[in-house]
Amino acid sequence: MNTNKISNLNRIFTRNMLRHFIEGKVDNAYSSVVRRYISNADQKNNRELISEIYCELQNNYRNEYFYKNTLLNKLLLGVHSVNTTTALTEIAIAKSKADFILINGKAVVYEIKTELDNLERLESQIDDYYKAFEHVAVVTYEKNLKQLKKVLDNIDRPVGIYVLRKNGKLGTVRKPQKYTGDLDKEIIFKLLRKSEYEYIIAQQYGYLPEVTQFQYYSTCKKMFLQIPIEESYLQVLRILKKRMQLEKEEFVKIPYELKFLVYFMEFTYDDYQKLEIFLERQYGGA
Repeated sequence: MNTNKISNLNRIFTRNMLRHFIEGKVDNAYSSVVRRYISNADQKNNRELISEIYCELQNNYRNEYFYKNTLLNKLLLGVHSVNTTTALTEIAIAKSKADFILINGKAVVYEIKTELDNLERLESQIDDYYKAFEHVAVVTYEKNLKQLKKVLDNIDRPVGIYVLRKNGKLGTVRKPQKYTGDLDKEIIFKLLRKSEYEYIIAQQYGYLPEVTQFQYYSTCKKMFLQIPIEESYLQVLRILKKRMQLEKEEFVKIPYELKFLVYFMEFTYDDYQKLEIFLERQYGGA
């Protein structure tokens, strides 16, 4: 597959694209991909076109979006539920960024290694994730399993392994096991937004510190670090679980192919309506 094709497919399932859709703007990447991959596009609506483009990803170019969207559909919406479980993405943890995190009674970090990735940074990424969370797993493709297991054997941590098979099904090689030996309160504190660590501190101490603005962050951090890790970790999970707000009745109507994007874009009710109008509209070309 040539570079232009790859570039266009990487630009097709993005927040910018979805914003263009609901704002009624022409998205050049979308138009380019439709012209390149879809026959008789003018006889189809946008919902059908997006489905066909997604099939192109599944069959020929399983990029990070394809993996993330599969995890959200198979795990959050399949195994769990938006009523009991929260998903997070691109969360900074030490020097790494977690691809996908699921939080219900526990939290699992999923590191994605697609056919387009290598394993060079995997060891350091896993080290970082265990500083903030007790369960870590890697999601990869079948041909990568042997090499992945070699890397994980050197890490000596109970890392889970999942395989995204050619047919799109998610297979379990081994489930992640709880490991608390590397939890780092400072790294965990940095996961939190100001309102979140204030909530935890107020719950724990019954008050917030009355200090200068310059001293406020460091004082809050010091108070947080004094909470036993067993307590603070669970409090952090509870607060992170509340982070995503979703129009649940509208979200269920979103096509499979766009679930991941919409979940993390904090759509308003109006946004959902505008997207529905776009999806049902006959493709006009551009």
